[in-house]
Amino acid sequence: MDLLNTLVDKGLRRELPTREEALAVLATPDDELLDVVAAAGKVRRQWFGRRVKLNYLVNLKSGLCPEDCSYCSQRLGSKAEILKYTWLKPDEASKAAAAGVAGGAKRVCLVASGRGPTDRDVDRVSQTIEAIKEQNEGVEVCACLGLLSDGQADRLRSAGADAYNHNLNTSEGTYGDITTTHTYADRVETVHQAQAAGLSACSGLIAGMGESDADLVDVVFALRELDPDSVPVNFLIPFEGTPLAKEWNLTPQRCLRILAMVRFVCPDVEVRLAGGREVHLRSMQPLALHLVNSIFLGDYLTSEGQAGQADLDMIADAGFEVEGAGTTTLPRHRAEAGGGCGSHSGGCEPCGDGPAAEAAPAAAQDAEVPGARTDLVAVRRRGAGTDLAPNA
Repeated sequence: MDLLNTLVDKGLRRELPTREEALAVLATPDDELLDVVAAAGKVRRQWFGRRVKLNYLVNLKSGLCPEDCSYCSQRLGSKAEILKYTWLKPDEASKAAAAGVAGGAKRVCLVASGRGPTDRDVDRVSQTIEAIKEQNEGVEVCACLGLLSDGQADRLRSAGADAYNHNLNTSEGTYGDITTTHTYADRVETVHQAQAAGLSACSGLIAGMGESDADLVDVVFALRELDPDSVPVNFLIPFEGTPLAKEWNLTPQRCLRILAMVRFVCPDVEVRLAGGREVHLRSMQPLALHLVNSIFLGDYLTSEGQAGQADLDMIADAGFEVEGAGTTTLPRHRAEAGGGCGSHSGGCEPCGDGPAAEAAPAAAQDAEVPGARTDLVAVRRRGAGTDLAPNA
């Protein structure tokens, strides 16, 4: 297939595809899906071999966010019955992080709901970072706290943070349809602040919010221009209690085409399979490992993932290996160019979590949207903010 041969050649040279080529990937028929996966897999293996980086989320503060992001269970006015709690103490967060590290996670992502941190919040998170680093030698820490004010990125870096996550989520042209309490430009500025402070920037998207193929290509090309070290790809979890509750638009095949397109556009970047993978990829998750080189282990912010051991078994069964702490994630040319610590992972959107909230009864939802799998959606009731053991 001439298109795929061209895209592989460009990916191996780190050359940007055309918009038409990226759109063509999203338009390929299901009969050619395995060819698409195999082609993008060549690019993935060129830059990352068969390594899979594991990341672990710790939700430092859950719910009650003043922003109105339509996809998010923690949004202003959300009726989702998620866990709601204020800031975890540093020792509580460190204990939660240790469970993920013990399960094989190389990076811990510290996330807090809200528009952005106050200076006091930055102090809290700085203490948490220090506690985690002291008790878990070699672990990377990524912060995801929302929109940053002047100087806050530098303070996080000084405290030991390796990376900062802030997703673009969708195209600039459709951003105002998803969120009204802040702008697309606000998000871009926060990523720039993180980069200027020497943090490894992470910024990605959420697919399945009713966007067009052109919107998906727009946001991925914008990410390529922003040049983060990591691009998490989330798939919308359309929970009841949020404005996008009826948006069940994704199939496993479409998810794989989206991941392949991201890999072709961002060939040498850490592409992370993030929130919603269990709901939308389902039994085809192992195929996605040929496209991405990073996943989250266990649960997300407000929703549960598959068992941590199942993640590890899936990686091994598919012929991949967990990336060790002594391995630099990014290819040498990116790491040497100053990509933070050389590796990462949505603030109000989770650091790699899909939106989350309690699902409507499956029968009612399925009656409206054929193929909806609300039975696979579960609100997180364990780990950080609870007395129950985490899933790691």
